[in-house]
Amino acid sequence: ILILVAFVTGALLVWPAGGGGGGGGAINTQEAVRLINREKGQLIDVGEPGEFAASHVAGARNIPFGSLEGNAALPTNKALPLIVVCPNGARAGRAAGLLRKAGYEKAVALAGGTAAWRDAALPIEKSADAAPKDGGKAAGKSAA
Repeated sequence: ILILVAFVTGALLVWPAGGGGGGGGAINTQEAVRLINREKGQLIDVGEPGEFAASHVAGARNIPFGSLEGNAALPTNKALPLIVVCPNGARAGRAAGLLRKAGYEKAVALAGGTAAWRDAALPIEKSADAAPKDGGKAAGKSAA
């Protein structure tokens, strides 16, 4: 039984590393941070501008999913890892697939999106133009 437990534990430790870092699938927040810090990974948020303004991963560049193909804001170095993010991770997987087809072999989606990033207590930003959309209600609530 102990050998079986050791084998299963080892397999569970190796499995995420094999699927995420190579250039396909989705990666977790720890792998995303590793790509950013060690391989100069770039964060691409494919959410709509309103979603991006409300909350996004710190340092992410907003390129909405609908305008992703051929966008001039994409890095010119296709060898860099691209970590694709959206609010919940659903669009990011499709966007990473499109980017891989466009030559960005290291494009991967962040599993769980911005929500997973926030849950991991990693830095989140809000754009300055996000505040006026609520009519100043958020400021009133925080003071109460």
